[in-house]
Amino acid sequence: MSSVIKTRTERPCYRQKEIEVRVEVRNNNVDGALRILKKKLQREGFYTELREREYHQTKGEKKRLAKAAGRRRCLKELDKRFDEYGY
Repeated sequence: MSSVIKTRTERPCYRQKEIEVRVEVRNNNVDGALRILKKKLQREGFYTELREREYHQTKGEKKRLAKAAGRRRCLKELDKRFDEYGY
């Protein structure tokens, strides 16, 4: 048995993005198939897009959040380097 989930993001028509994810259910193992489906959707960026579309963000908010995320990434990398190399 094979399941296909198609989702279409609601962007302007010139930038519509269609995601097609196909998951096979083997030996009636629906739980395993759901786990695989969630992983595939995560890789496609489906959940992040849903979170972004929950409410409207202004241009300034997006910029601020992107800057904060970059700062967090940088600090995480510095911590990792400090733990590994000691400087």
